[in-house]
This record gives sequence, C-alpha cells and structure tokens, in this order.
Amino acid sequence: MALSQQSGILQQGASEERGENARMASFVGAVAVADLVKSTLGPKGMDKILQSMGRGQEVTITNDGATILKSIYVDNPAAKVLVDISKVQDDEVGDGTTSVVVFAGELLREAELLVNQKVHPMTIIAGYREACDCARSVLELISFNNRSDPALFRADLLNIAKTTLSSKILTVDKEHFANLAVDAILRLKGSGNLEAIHIIKKTGGTLQESFLDEGFILDKKIGVGQPKRIEDARILVANTPMDTDKIKIYGARVRVDSMAKVADIEAAEKEKMREKVRKIIDHGINCFINRQLIYNLPEEMFADAGVMAIEHADFDGIERLALVLGGEIVSTFDNPDTVKLGHCKLIEEIMIGEDRLIHFSGVALGEACTIVLRGASTHILDEAERSLHDALCVLKETVSDARVVFGGGWPEIRMAKAVEELASRTPGKKALAMEAFARALRALPATICDNAGLDSAEIVANLKAAHGAEADSRMGVDVVRGEAGDMAELGIYESFRVRQQVLLSGTEAAEIILRVDDIIKCAPRKRG
Repeated sequence: MALSQQSGILQQGASEERGENARMASFVGAVAVADLVKSTLGPKGMDKILQSMGRGQEVTITNDGATILKSIYVDNPAAKVLVDISKVQDDEVGDGTTSVVVFAGELLREAELLVNQKVHPMTIIAGYREACDCARSVLELISFNNRSDPALFRADLLNIAKTTLSSKILTVDKEHFANLAVDAILRLKGSGNLEAIHIIKKTGGTLQESFLDEGFILDKKIGVGQPKRIEDARILVANTPMDTDKIKIYGARVRVDSMAKVADIEAAEKEKMREKVRKIIDHGINCFINRQLIYNLPEEMFADAGVMAIEHADFDGIERLALVLGGEIVSTFDNPDTVKLGHCKLIEEIMIGEDRLIHFSGVALGEACTIVLRGASTHILDEAERSLHDALCVLKETVSDARVVFGGGWPEIRMAKAVEELASRTPGKKALAMEAFARALRALPATICDNAGLDSAEIVANLKAAHGAEADSRMGVDVVRGEAGDMAELGIYESFRVRQQVLLSGTEAAEIILRVDDIIKCAPRKRG
C-alpha cells in the first residue's frame, strides 16, 4: 500500500502503485502479451485456440495477432496499449499485427534492462526517438517501386500476397489465393473500395475449390413460381414491410360486432397491399429485392407480373448490393421518376455445393466481384476469410503506395545496422538506448527463426555479417532451408507501408508505456 492510501487521500477501495512497482507492472504486462502472440509470427508460426466461456462455448482457431488480442480479456493497463496498437495495425494496413506487438514488447524488455542500469526513462525515450527516425529514413531509402511497369507491379503484388498468406492457414494453396486476391484488387482499378469485394463462405469441398466470380452473388433463394432467370434486369432495392396482408391478431385490438367486419378490415388491408405492389411494379422493374419479409399475397402478385422478388436479403448484403448495382435503397414508392434503379445484364440461380444462390453478372459497378471460399469446416473458413482479408488490405495499401521492400527480416537487419552506426557516433547514455533499439529490431528475424525451430543466434549473426560485408545484400531468413537466403530469388516481398507502420506504432507504444510511473486503480462509485 502506498503512503497516500494511509493518509486518507484516496478513497477506500482505491489502490496506487508508484515508481518502480508501477514500472515493473507495466513492463511485465506488456512483455507477457508480446510473448503470447510471439509464437504465431512468421511462416512457421503456430495457431491458438480461443474458447469463449460463454453459453455457446464458441471456438476460434486463429493465427492472426489482432484476432487473438481482441478476444482475450486483459486486466493490465500496459497490456491494453499493446492490444490497441495491434487493432490499429489491423485496421490501418491489415498485416503485421503480430510483428508490431512483438517489436513493442522487445523494446520494453530492453528498456527494463536499461532502467535497472539507472538510465532514466526519458533518456531511453529520446534514444528510441532518434533511432526510430534513423530507421525510418533507411526504410524509405531501401524501398523500391515498380508501378510504371504493370507486369512487374503485378508480380510484386503477387509476391506480397504470397508473403502475407504464407504465415496463415492458406499457405498450402498460396499461389491460388494470391492470384485470387490480386485479381480482386486489380479489378478495383485503384479505388481501394473493399466493399465491392464480397466474400461468401460455403462449407464443403476443399480450399482449392475457392474461386473468384466476376459478378455479385447473394446468398438467397428465388421465390416460388417466379422467373428463375432475367436478362437486362432493372432492379429496385428496398427496405419496406411487405407482410401486412392479414391482421396480426396478437398485436392488434379490434372491436367489431361481427366476423364480417373483420373480413372487411382484412379486405382493406389486402387492398392496401395490392396498391403498394402496383406502385412498385409501376417503376418498370423486373426484379424486386427487399430487406424484409414478403408475404404470400404480394409474392403471388409479383409472380403474376413476371417480377422476380427476393425477400429478407441481409442488411450487409443489401447495402453492398445497392452499391454494386448502382441503385439506391428505397422505402417509399410514390414518385417513381426520382428513384435510381439498379441494373445488371443477367440474374440467374447457381448452385454452390448443395446451396442455391442468386448470381448477378454484368453489374453496373464493374469493379465488383465475389470470392467464394470452400472448406471442410466453419473454423477453417473463418480463418481463411481473416487471412484473405489481411491479404486484400495489404494489397490495397500497396496499390495506393507502390513502394515495396523485401521480407523475411531483411528490412529489420538493415535498419538495425544503420541504428548501430548512429549509436557509435552518439555521445552520452542515449547511445545505450539506440543499441537497445537495434537489438529489438533484430529480435523480429530471431523470432521468425525460433518459431521455425532454427538456431536464431547463428542465423541472425550470419545475416549481420552478410549485410556488413556487402552494402546492398539481399539476405534474409529462409525458413524452408533453415539458413540465410536471397529474398529476391525466393520472392519474399512486403509492403513498405506495413513495415513502416510496425516501426512507428511499436516505438510509440513502447514510449507511452515507458512514461508511466504511477498506476491508480479506483473502485467504482457505489450507488447511494
């Protein structure tokens, strides 16, 4: 208990940790979180099973750092900072979620040793800052850009996708999935709107049977007795109740003298419904998609008018559908001239596995496409979707910022070398912090080796020597052969944005945790 507790400054139930204790708690928490995800880093990383203790006891099997950290409940305040940076990394660039946490954890581990040697935290932060600036400029220097040559650029994108996927479950068919992801992203023509890429998961088959479809697939069936195939479709996308053709007895209180009156009311309801359906058909459409249910009467009327009616399209699906077909979601039908209809060349029913789906081809937004994932179980499909989503995000970033670096720990070794050279020219204790920063950078390739069961000390030393001997060496960790290998030949490329984000976020997170010297926990106020 701290002094302030006894002197009665803090209320009962609040606790305070100061100075060394607070710093210890922060370091321990952050390093523990980093060690939790450390084993998932790299192509030979392991997966984690997350089981919720809730009612459903759902099980998630994943290798994605952000997913793991999002799902665990952490009590340590410093650990929460790391969980946050991995989340931001996931939203910002999609990949590198594990690297950023491991890097921040290593920086803190080094900082702890320095603090024990009586180096002030602010000195460490100043050293880290300068080292980070130095590393960033080196990273910018060593990146290269092939945007001017479409064939080379596509090859870069493919390599980046393969590198991203190689640490995930899709690594077996990474050629196939890398091609899927690159095709999908290049269809976007640089708009970077991932909404237009729709991912559908269907159990059954194998991962190899997944495919990219150049249209839009809606996971619904076509109603009874309606046309199964429409060419040159004019589509009205709506969100409106179509389920009031009989009185709902439960909710309504109606006082009448005889059953005939109830029949009258029902007839009036039906007439209202008919009127609504007529208004909808007056838009000159031949396909009506509704977010809500469509009852038998309107469905029958649509069928008579030769209009395809699709009911209960889920909301996510319908917003995306309106976007892709170039229409608007409508709720009132009084002035048909102001409504923007959606268009597509052909609507038909297709079979995937045992399910029937509706396929829209020739859609207005030519960028749209659907990736259908097949797989043995829902767990595999969920993980495959996360992996593919990561790959798509990274490719999207690379299309907007075309700079590329080699992967496999190559940029970290280069940056560490530059930071160490800077440290040797820097006077004072700051130099110690810079050397620590370089060691933390080298911990990333070392972790990749450790996870593959290789001798990390030897391989990292070999890499260091190779880069020291040759200024533009391309050596990185080759986990397959278990030695240092040429990254360009192996095709291990990464997006510049991802590496830069890892460097900056990791340094900032370590800095914010280093600044802590007091942790106050308060009990919630009691209800009076």
